Parts: sequence; C-alpha cells; structure tokens
Amino acid sequence: MKTLSDMLGSIVAHRPVPEAPQPQQCPQCAADFATGDWPHFQRFRVCDQCGHHLSISARMRIQQVADPQSFHEVNRSLASVDPLSFSDRMPYSKRIEQAQKRTGATEAVVTGTCRIGGTEAVLAVMDFEFMGGSMGSVVGEKVTLAMELATRKKLPLITIATSGGARMQEGMLSLVQMAKTSSAARKLHEAHLPFISVLANPTTGGIYASFASLGDVIVAEPKALIGFAGPRVVEQTMHETSATQTHRAEFLLEHGAIDQIVERPLLRDRLIDLLSVVSPREKPDEPDVTLATAAAVPTHTPSSAWETVQLARHAQRPTSRDYIRLLTSGFFELRGDRASLDDPAVVTGFAKLDGENVAIVGLQRGPGGQDDPTRGGRALPQGYRKAVRLMRLAAKFSLPLITFIDTPGAYAGTEAEEYGLAGALAESLSFMSGLSTQTLAVVIGEGASGGALALAVADRVLMLEKAIYSVLPPEGAAAILFRDAARAEQVAEALRLTATDCKALGVVDEVVAEPEGGAHLDAEEAGRLLKLALLRSLAQLQQVPLRKLLRARYQKFRKMGQFNHYFNVVVSREISQLQDLVQRGMHGLRDHLPGRQPVEVGS
Repeated sequence: MKTLSDMLGSIVAHRPVPEAPQPQQCPQCAADFATGDWPHFQRFRVCDQCGHHLSISARMRIQQVADPQSFHEVNRSLASVDPLSFSDRMPYSKRIEQAQKRTGATEAVVTGTCRIGGTEAVLAVMDFEFMGGSMGSVVGEKVTLAMELATRKKLPLITIATSGGARMQEGMLSLVQMAKTSSAARKLHEAHLPFISVLANPTTGGIYASFASLGDVIVAEPKALIGFAGPRVVEQTMHETSATQTHRAEFLLEHGAIDQIVERPLLRDRLIDLLSVVSPREKPDEPDVTLATAAAVPTHTPSSAWETVQLARHAQRPTSRDYIRLLTSGFFELRGDRASLDDPAVVTGFAKLDGENVAIVGLQRGPGGQDDPTRGGRALPQGYRKAVRLMRLAAKFSLPLITFIDTPGAYAGTEAEEYGLAGALAESLSFMSGLSTQTLAVVIGEGASGGALALAVADRVLMLEKAIYSVLPPEGAAAILFRDAARAEQVAEALRLTATDCKALGVVDEVVAEPEGGAHLDAEEAGRLLKLALLRSLAQLQQVPLRKLLRARYQKFRKMGQFNHYFNVVVSREISQLQDLVQRGMHGLRDHLPGRQPVEVGS
C-alpha cells in the first residue's frame, strides 16, 4: 500500500517540467544565439564567443555531470509551507505556487544519487529559478538528508550552489538551516567521506556561509558572483560602493578561498578525476619487486660542499612542479589556505604515483626577483597553512603524503610576521609529526632552516645526491658567525650540508642518485630515479601498521641530536686537561734527558 508521501512523490515525478525559454543573445557580448552554430551554448549554456556562463536549471546541471540514466531523485515530495503566514508584495504561499509552476520543481534544490564516471555519489543541486535559490526549511532539510544519505551509504557528496541566501519569508526558521546543514557536513567529514562543493553564479548569504564553504574541495565557475553579502546589500546597508571584483570567483581564488575555477564544459571531467583519487578504491597492484628493491647508487661526489651548493641552486634544476609532472599523473591542484591567500611558493594537490593515489605538497622555487610570485621559493605563513590543509585531507582520505623540499627558508619579511610565520611553522611541524598516514619527504634542491624542516617531519626523508640541507643557507650562517657573508664557502664545509653528510648524521634516511653532472642535465632520468626510490620506500611503509609507524616516527626524531649529562661533560673536560698536563710534563722530562738540548720556553 502506497503512503501519502509515495503518492505525492509519484505526482511530482510525472509532472511535466516546463521548458525554460532559450535566450536569444548573450547578455555579456550580445552574440546572436538564434543564428549560426553555438555548440557550447546549446549543450552547456556557455557563450562560444566570450565564455559567459548563463543561468541553467538544476536538472540541466545534473544532466551535464551525471552518467546517462544514472540519477535517482530522493525526497522529491518535500514541499514548503507558510509557517509565518508571511506576505510582502504577495503571500508567501502564492510565491511558492508560482515557482513550482514555473520550474516544475517542488523546491529550490534537487537531491539524489547518481554515478559520475562510474563512481557512485550523492548530488544536491540548487536551482536559482526557484525563488532565487533561497534556503528555507525544505532546502535545508533536503540538503541535510542528502548529507545523511551520503554518510549512511559511505558515498562522496557533491553540492552545486546557486543562491541568493536565506529565505526571509520563513524568518528564523530559514536562518537556522545554516546550523542544520553545517552540522550535517561535520558528520560527513567525521565519516572521512569526500565533500566537493561547486559554486555557481550567484552564491551568497546563508548558503555560502554554511555548507557551500565546507567542502574538502571547492571549485567555482568563471566570474561567478560569490560573497556573504551581495553587492546590493553592501551598498544599501553599509553605505559603501561595492567593489564588484571582490565578489568574483577570481578574487576568491587569489585570496585562498577556493581551489580552482572550472568552466562548465570541463566540470564533469574534473569531478571524475577528483573522485578517482579521493573515493575509496581497491589497492593497486603491488609495485614490481625488482623496481621496488633496486636502489641506484650515487655515482659522483662533488669535490667540495660549495660545489654542491651551486648544483643544488642551479637555475635549470627541476622544481617541485617539474617532479610532480615527471613522477605522477592526473594531478588535481588545490589552492589557498581558506583564509586570506593562495601562496604560489607552495603547491598542493592529489595525484597518482604509478596507480597509487597520493597527496602532494611541494615548495616551489622560482627565479627570484621582484616579478617572482614565489619570492625565490620563500613561503609565507599562508603557504604553510595551505600545506597543513592538504595534510588534513591526506589523513582524512588515507592518502600517503609526499613532500618536495626546495627553499632557502621561509619568507621572513614584515608581512610574514604580521600573519604569524612562527606559529604557522610550528603548526606544520607538529601536525606532520602525528599525521595518521604514511609520509615521505624529499629534499630536491636546497633545504634550509625551519621553512624546509616544516615539511620534512616524515617517516622517510630522502635527499637527492646533489641537494643540500642545512640549518641556514651558508651566506646567512657566515653573516651570523663571522659577520661576513663572503665567507659562505668556508662555512658551507663546516655545516656538513651535503647528502652524504646528512645521511651520516642520521637526518636523512636515503640518498637518491642523480644523473651524472646533476639533475638539471637530464630531468627525465632524475625523475625516473626518484620515482623508483619513492615507490620502494612507499611499499616498505605500507607494510607497517599505522600505530607502529606513528610510534617509530616519533622515536626517530626523538633520538636525533648528540648530548651528554653536564657532570659527564665536566669530568671529560677535566680528564682532557689532565691528559694535556701529563703530555706536557712528559715532553719536559724528555727535554732534560742526556743527549738532548733543553728548549727555552717561547722558542
């Protein structure tokens, strides 16, 4: 026997969806869609001429991202009531009725399950045509139910937001949906399930300030209007002329709030790539035993530490981005610290290493100079917070973490102090030390100071044969010790900063061979050798239970350094002085033996 909900759902399912009138021209460039061939416009409602993204319905979005015939709608019978008996220019109940007739939907969000590139997922897609995509009680309920469904079925969740904010006609009942959906999102995160948030034009108010900003990964459509308070609200309540650019996706990308800007025709492929990494999958085949155990022996040792410094800093030496390209496939870059900035000196993302899903953080070294956004590879505090954000995702999705280190140290200017450089470095050191997944760090060029170590608290620390790793760059150490940076070559030898030295000191676990003359002479071969070393180390780490691995990581760094008790140091010093006196006494006695000429003091 069918319930009332089943019958209402059946009525909604068979209700014809009215065809939205097709725009005749682009509102951005006035391209005439009525004439000529416009394939992107016909399929995606994107102008072929200028790339402007026009508004589309929730169901059209679903058709664009889901595998054909795979979407199954849920909770379609839920419909809004009028809890406040609200009326402005017309009664709220009348507005709902008009929106339902115009869109064929019961509410401003459509939810259900689907497959995307074969991966099963839960979708929640907003529809701006339904009362501006505003979030009332039913929208909040349907989004929450979708999150609970994803949690229950252990599926990734994808939301596509386009909304004007909270639905004022429902008063506080609308506002508290922000708390409801945010709480459900937290449950999803606690279940270690992927949450991908897509922001379309516009996304503002309560939607943006709740679940839409809580995705593990957040992408946006080009030039989408995104912000907590829309421009009109800012102008009329704050009495400020709104800078429209601050409410655009491009501004948010630059300021670390979103990961990527993705054009609508590319969204499905990007989602497929991302889901292939973060969704639970069967483990890939074991690496080839020969490759996993064969270590390349370093072939050449530079004649001096200073020569190694020059090779480590060579302008053509492969960077972190180069090694990501050479070693991995399907790299999906994540950007920003979610607070203030995207620092180009730190590159983060997901990728596949020989079929194994991994998380990657790299310190990216540019050429230096005023036009270099990496400041010569010197990361800001925001860059290290961006790295910690990626570490959290690596732990959440049980992805091995690989870090590439190439920096003369963190950026130590005034801006860095303002944003808490010391705290950011400390957080990275502490968080990485207890990260609940396998961790690998590679010093690929220059590794100096806390800016390098902050990404090197790993189970296995590898170091390329012609890289350097030191407490400070030699010039800085010389300036401190001798007040003369020109004595850097002399200090470089004393710092014991070469790969061979660092291996002997126990601060790195393995030296990875480079092509004869250095990685800059054959980047492809350098990448091949490093890939083999990483696969070998990763295979070894994956054989160790996680609890044991964490304990071993702590003990590894716990034991580093040489010291003795003060009493032993004093006794050792006294013994040394006594031995010196005895030796001098013996020399004096021999000087007075027959047949020897006495030697005057000071001669």
